[in-house]
Amino acid sequence: MSTTLDLPTIGNRADAVVTPRRRGFWHNLWRVLRRKPTRMAGAFVVVVFVVIGIIGPWLYPANLPTDSNLILSGPSLAHPLGTDFQGADVLALLVTGTRYVLVAAALAALLTVVLGAAIGLYAGYRRGLADSSLMRITDFVLTIPGFPLLLVLSTVWKFGSALQMGLVLGITGWGGLARSVRSQTLSLRERGFVEAARGLGLSTPHVIRRELLPNIAPYVAMNLLIGVTTFIYSQVGLFYLGVLPFKAENWGVMIFLAVNNGVTQTGSGLFYLLAPLLSILLLTLAVVLLVDAMDEVFNPRLRED
Repeated sequence: MSTTLDLPTIGNRADAVVTPRRRGFWHNLWRVLRRKPTRMAGAFVVVVFVVIGIIGPWLYPANLPTDSNLILSGPSLAHPLGTDFQGADVLALLVTGTRYVLVAAALAALLTVVLGAAIGLYAGYRRGLADSSLMRITDFVLTIPGFPLLLVLSTVWKFGSALQMGLVLGITGWGGLARSVRSQTLSLRERGFVEAARGLGLSTPHVIRRELLPNIAPYVAMNLLIGVTTFIYSQVGLFYLGVLPFKAENWGVMIFLAVNNGVTQTGSGLFYLLAPLLSILLLTLAVVLLVDAMDEVFNPRLRED
């Protein structure tokens, strides 16, 4: 399952990509965000979701008392997003599910970019037997349909925790990024600054870490963000299909239960269905806007200075 972001403005432009220092990056990002309110809104939404995932389950736990007299009810002061088919608070379920969804997706995306970038950099720089061997492994990973593979694995290994889910999703999703990073590395390898480093006798790890990695870091960073949204869809889909252990607070389980309890036909408890759906759509849109801002920060040719 590939999570690679195709960004032609970044690829094969080592001369146009500048990796800013930590303080410079945040300053430039803030300036880009302020210039366009939509981007600022996207960054704000991402931060809100992250904060909810970190502290939300403690402030608004999902184990609140249920009310059997309020099954699939609408919003009220006691239940801002209504209740589910057991009378549980939908907002509490949504908040608790946010942590699981974000942790699993972030871990999967991080593992994907680490594996993909490491393999792509090493293969593109070393070439020869190392390149051909690693690319044959990558081709094998790419030929396996991602989501069907996850369905098979989920029937054998029930992913009971966000850590397990993230590991499985990440291991199956690095192939596309490895291919993209390799192609950029092959181009960078012929640049003067890399040839000079090789001429000085610097080691392969040193050249990769100090000369090549800074030039592909922006591309990898944006793939990390896009990968988070991709893996959110993957895990929600697996829970919706019912192949993973039941978790009432998971967004996929909430959608599954809402559909199978007649919410779409009766309209009763509509917020129980809309809450996870809108959360997924809102988070995806916010990440896309943030990636757009980062693209302008990392690529000087896109800046409106």
